[in-house]
Amino acid sequence: MRTSILYEDKDIIVAHKPAGLATETSKVGQTDVVSELKNHIKSPYLGVVHRLDQPVEGLLVFGRTKAAAAALTRQLSEGVLNKRYYAAVYGQMISTEGELVDYLYKNKENRAELVPKDQAVTTGAKEAHLRYRVIESLDEIALVEIMIQTGRFHQIRAQMSHAGMPLLGDVKYGTEASIEQSTKLNVRNTALCAYEIQLEHPTKRKKMCFQIEPQERIFHFFQKFTNKTATDL
Repeated sequence: MRTSILYEDKDIIVAHKPAGLATETSKVGQTDVVSELKNHIKSPYLGVVHRLDQPVEGLLVFGRTKAAAAALTRQLSEGVLNKRYYAAVYGQMISTEGELVDYLYKNKENRAELVPKDQAVTTGAKEAHLRYRVIESLDEIALVEIMIQTGRFHQIRAQMSHAGMPLLGDVKYGTEASIEQSTKLNVRNTALCAYEIQLEHPTKRKKMCFQIEPQERIFHFFQKFTNKTATDL
């Protein structure tokens, strides 16, 4: 099983999804996190509360009962269930920290499109809001912490690219320069990791927090995760 379990009980499962594995897929013969966990718990039901894009790694929480899944979904919409991300980005930082507010909609090509606010109603775009903080800079790349206030389709990838800070390894929203740099650094997956998740247990009413360190090689270029230099790797 490629999925790692951090915590499980009769109500919830908190798992670490590796980059390259889909959260859930309808493709025949292709494994995903949901099918792996269903096999693990020997149950046909597993409530999907939120997802991560296939090339992204990070933490996910699932409900083992319909009541638990519904409670976690409410927490997500009410801002009780929160996630923090690490991203390795390319380009010059506009500032060491800031907020991005854009209007996004999912187009027919399965991409998040940004439009001006006055076009939001006609396109069906919704507000996308995130906060970021630069943790460490290294030449033309930087390690950034991100917290989202909304959960829109491809939100982080699209907003960061639009702001001039495309994620390394992101072929969908990256620029020609960021994709070239990703190739040089051998970044094969989108350099984004949902490293922390905070929630309230749906039955115990206990606040819980889980954290991981990114597994992808690019993150270990930064002293935050290792004392090695890029030339040592």
